[in-house]
Amino acid sequence: MKLHKYLLIALAAITTVGACVSCDDDDKVTLLDEIQVSSSYVTFDAAGSSTTITVNATDSWAFQNDKSFAIPEWVTISPMSGGAGQTTVTFTAGPAKDTQSGTVAIVCNGKTQRINLLQQTEKRELPISTCAEVIAGADGVTYRIRGICTGIANTNYGNFYINDGTGSVYIYGTVDAKGAYNWSSFNIEVGDEVTVEGPKTTYNGTVELVDATFISVNKSLIKCDSTYVAGVKSNELPLEGGEIKAYLTNKANGVTVNIPEAAKSWLSVTGIEIKGNTNIVTLLAAPNAGGDRSTTVSFVTTDGKKTYTAEQAIVQKGAIMEVPVSEFLAAAEDDSQYRITGIITELYTSDKQGKSFYLRDYSGEVLIYRAEGFIEAGAKVGDIVTVVGKRTSYKETPQMGSATFEEVKYAVTEVSIADFIAKEDSKEVYYMISGTVGPSIGDGTKYDLEQYGNFNLTDETGSVYIYGVTEGWGGSKGTFGNLGIVEGDKITIVAYKTSYKGLIEGVGMFFSKEEAPTE
Repeated sequence: MKLHKYLLIALAAITTVGACVSCDDDDKVTLLDEIQVSSSYVTFDAAGSSTTITVNATDSWAFQNDKSFAIPEWVTISPMSGGAGQTTVTFTAGPAKDTQSGTVAIVCNGKTQRINLLQQTEKRELPISTCAEVIAGADGVTYRIRGICTGIANTNYGNFYINDGTGSVYIYGTVDAKGAYNWSSFNIEVGDEVTVEGPKTTYNGTVELVDATFISVNKSLIKCDSTYVAGVKSNELPLEGGEIKAYLTNKANGVTVNIPEAAKSWLSVTGIEIKGNTNIVTLLAAPNAGGDRSTTVSFVTTDGKKTYTAEQAIVQKGAIMEVPVSEFLAAAEDDSQYRITGIITELYTSDKQGKSFYLRDYSGEVLIYRAEGFIEAGAKVGDIVTVVGKRTSYKETPQMGSATFEEVKYAVTEVSIADFIAKEDSKEVYYMISGTVGPSIGDGTKYDLEQYGNFNLTDETGSVYIYGVTEGWGGSKGTFGNLGIVEGDKITIVAYKTSYKGLIEGVGMFFSKEEAPTE
């Protein structure tokens, strides 16, 4: 059972962005640069009322109103468009007999900001819907749901998960009866039974109730207060395994421990001690020969009428597995830690934090997303580096998340061929050189583009003999032919300088190529 991957919401606004990357364990929804609103949720009295919000835009903007996104007939908006800067927009709705909701959209420079509308009548109380019914229902409809809080993502705006046994719904913001974010007053904890209601939306496949109104909470009779490993408060076990003790407050009758099926091979219950309302559950973890692993254990009790559940995440550290990029890409998306080494081929400029880049070895290329320590290391394109992190993905594309920049294994300097020739021999210093592929010039050296990659590399400053090129970092000799390089191609390699019987040579790995022009 995997841990929940929570969305950490900067503001309770639903934004549609053009292109973004996950954040792996980060996963944050960001505000649009082009347009921002003071509230993404507008409510009206049952008798009819007007509500104003502030629109801040960098350019001209307008409300979308066409077949694909029509403004509801029961609301009027003024003004319908505006220019750069700050504009006050007024929404007006007449009297309503029944609750009605909808969504409108503002477009600025191709980016869309949605605003949810709700007119709640005082005469009608919504029936309880199951999570399954909400998931299958239409966006824009207001639902009331009741279920167990299984995880809390953000306590500023009240973002949490509800599960009623039929499915799970994400609560994207929780407000009180006056529409204010007031999370501390709700007293919601994991395991509590919570009732809320709000309009449904779907964001990147996640079903949400947006700015849901808090109705009630039924406190759980069981709670996991803490866990200890070797006498220290922690939920993280070492690679060697061992015991972890969970201390529970249980106001009901007895406790049952449920370990997910996938974790039963390494985690088991060895004892339950009952001291009044305190239950101490001892679990035993086996040694871990693989990567990091985790699970969520459930503690279940009953008062004879209802069942109550508390959950606790348990993590066990594992070995860091050193693999080529191809094996990393094929790995399962879990808590395992991997170490990969390769050449930085490109910086990922969409990452405003400047910590992301592409890494390639002989077997493939992967995006390293927001590697801690990357900026401080001063690494650049062409350098041979090592990173550690988890196999994650964004829109089904594999990437490395929760990454740590481990080291610059070799700092690579870009030089001309003449400068390369003048360098001292060393197998520990790498240079980036570019030139045109050609045969040897009567010096008796081998010319081989099919297997090992033996050829002359020439630029405007000179020519040097290249004695062997692999497909990339970590590659085997004898596979140069897989690159499809022919005479006349302009290529870039990362190589060290050496000499043999007076002949200066470069030995290295492929970086990039420009194909020879065709006639």
